[in-house]
Amino acid sequence: MSRVCLFLKDDKLTTPTLKLPELPTPSITSRRTPPDEATLSRFDAVLMLQSGKTFQGTQLPYASTLATLAERAGNQHLLTMTMPGKQAGLLVVAEIAKDADRFGVETACRQAATKIIASGATRIAVVVDATNDAYATLVNAAAVTLTMASFSMPRWTQKRTPKAKPIKLTVFEPKKTPLTAAIAGARGNCLARWLGAAPPNLLDAKGYRDVAAQLAKKHQWKYQFHPFSKLKRMGAGAFVAVAQGNENNDAGIVQLTHKSGKKGSKHIALVGKGIIFDTGGTNLKPHGGMLNMHIDMGGSAVALATLLTLAEAGAPLDIDVWLAITENRTGPEAFKPQDVVTSLSGKTIQTIHTDAEGRMVLADTLTLASRRKPSLIMDFATLTGACVTAVTTHYSGVFSNRASLHPTLKRAGVESGERVWPFPTGGDFLDMLKGETADLLQCPVAGAGDHILAATFLRQFVPETIPWVHVDLSSCENKGGLGAAGTTITGFGVRYAAHLLTEHATTLIKAKRDR
Repeated sequence: MSRVCLFLKDDKLTTPTLKLPELPTPSITSRRTPPDEATLSRFDAVLMLQSGKTFQGTQLPYASTLATLAERAGNQHLLTMTMPGKQAGLLVVAEIAKDADRFGVETACRQAATKIIASGATRIAVVVDATNDAYATLVNAAAVTLTMASFSMPRWTQKRTPKAKPIKLTVFEPKKTPLTAAIAGARGNCLARWLGAAPPNLLDAKGYRDVAAQLAKKHQWKYQFHPFSKLKRMGAGAFVAVAQGNENNDAGIVQLTHKSGKKGSKHIALVGKGIIFDTGGTNLKPHGGMLNMHIDMGGSAVALATLLTLAEAGAPLDIDVWLAITENRTGPEAFKPQDVVTSLSGKTIQTIHTDAEGRMVLADTLTLASRRKPSLIMDFATLTGACVTAVTTHYSGVFSNRASLHPTLKRAGVESGERVWPFPTGGDFLDMLKGETADLLQCPVAGAGDHILAATFLRQFVPETIPWVHVDLSSCENKGGLGAAGTTITGFGVRYAAHLLTEHATTLIKAKRDR
């Protein structure tokens, strides 16, 4: 549970500070002996996963009772019962369709895990009835969803909420399933959701820098901050155009560097859009469109949380992370339509709409990241409403300067349970961004496909020699949760990126340039 204290000093309200959230760290024990009713009755709760239909696994405890419940439940795929005995723990059984993909498995597990955590259980048994091919997937999904469900999203209330107790999982399995990477991904997801939920007056530019610095100190990452004044001197005109409308000069770009210490580690860069609040600028958003714009820093949250995930999983990657942190405000210094600015790359940009600020700050941040000559750049941003229109909030869009990577990018979404859909960039789309008074239009005045045009714009700031992947996080929010995440703020992208970069890094880096 995250807390913040407000207090008065010299009759002035002292600015509160954010402390790092307590991310869930479950204790996990593997037991090879088959469970019986007496053993399970000693747990607070049992999560039982059945691959296939009708809950009729004769080798499972409570099989006859569950078969009766299933018959009464009809088409229901989730059963609950109170186990007999003094402990009177909760038993939740989830029926997983045999043809379910990773997303379907995690959705079913999340629904069961939510019930278990809501019951207050901390000592939890996991029992799986599945074939060898599905076994590891189900155990993995159970561990991920129980860990994520046990995390309390931040609330700032007068009444103190009891501190969440860590959960202890006992997995009954014939062969131990490796779970280090899975738990690292769950913890990273929790960090991304926590950052997204933090109020904009607390997670302001300074507050965000402080959180990044605390994480860097804790995990021994190198921390560097490139302030507004320095970026202005460097000629980062695209970032400065957006940041100059802020009421202070706290905006800037945070750079974090992690060395894996492993031989042959690949050097990658993660870049995140960190618009901590987006009014739309001079082209002011309406109330409904502005209300939740504290989550417009979701891309930077994913980049930062992906670093945490990869570091905790021990991935053989040397990682630079770049967080473009600023607000997009109105005011006398705010940039305007038809301003012409010079980006850090030297390319000039004719601004069209001040609510297309994300691509502006990312342009200069991508240039900075490119100068370190990584083998791969991956950026994340809640960039366009057009992507939501194209794929809804159940998927996110992916783009690359290597069209041959589209199948790999899509497959990684299926494998990780965080689904994406690839779109083209460049080519004749670039013709639509030719400026009249500058090298590039920030965006067209009107027209469809802004998610494609935004990605095409960003591509101009990454050298074609460096493979680049852009994720437009249309599923950053989804009412009721999505896949393994049970909250509206989903943390989508962390587990996708971690899986993509650990399982497919070589394919990404060696992809040939588009012709």
